[in-house]
Amino acid sequence: MEYTQLNSINHNVANNLSIGTISSLIKIIEALRGENGCPWDKKQTSHSMAVYLIEEMYELTDAISSDDPEAVCEELGDVLFHLLFIVTLFREKNQFNLSNVLERISKKMIRRHPHVFGDKQVKNAEDVRRQWHKIKQEERREKRVTSVLDSIPASLPALMRSYRISERAARMGFDWDDIRGVMRKVEEEWQEFKCEITGSPDEPLNPEAVAMEFGDILFTLVNVARFVGIHPETALSKATRKFEKRFKYMERICTTDGKAFESVPRKQKEHLWNKAKTQELKNQI
Repeated sequence: MEYTQLNSINHNVANNLSIGTISSLIKIIEALRGENGCPWDKKQTSHSMAVYLIEEMYELTDAISSDDPEAVCEELGDVLFHLLFIVTLFREKNQFNLSNVLERISKKMIRRHPHVFGDKQVKNAEDVRRQWHKIKQEERREKRVTSVLDSIPASLPALMRSYRISERAARMGFDWDDIRGVMRKVEEEWQEFKCEITGSPDEPLNPEAVAMEFGDILFTLVNVARFVGIHPETALSKATRKFEKRFKYMERICTTDGKAFESVPRKQKEHLWNKAKTQELKNQI
């Protein structure tokens, strides 16, 4: 998203800002929201800004994946702007301000790290993880939260949310004994899916049932990822980027040869795919 250039927001504010501080960014947001500010920024709400924040977070994730420090720096700035903008919206309603946010997160981090800010002893990162979740459970009891799953946002991407839900359930002792058990479950779910799509020749496919069985496969595969210590969202993102890179290479070859990709015979496309894989191994695409 592009915002109004600084010199067109409010000349008096712009000329007196010490650029590069949190306070200067807050003043820019206040100017954008002020009487002589930007019509677009003035009409935004916490709900509308939450949508833009999610978009910016994905852009930041892409920048981090690209290992481009300049892009990461820029996208971090965009995320910070949106966060401060949302804080400003709540401050305007006298509900809380930035100091309240900073005080609350500071207390939380101190409380959840008693091995750093207290006298608790830990041996390794796994001890820290167990302690962290034990403290969170105590916090949930104080807030009278009924389920360990309640704090998992419903708006998370489905793959990420399924990972968090299975992780929480496993932490409560509801899990397979080992990787072999979950792999058997994958095979079981695959067979159920095959039965649903092959079914009886006299009966049409039930799209809802097919979707449910396919979802069961995905959810079980998420648990496979958890058992082997990888995040399914990250793994799928990498696999998708790999496919994208190879496919674009195939398109470039066809364009260079003066051919339309869609008109190339299937066998030739498979040849191009294998060529793309070879070039990828040589780091040439």
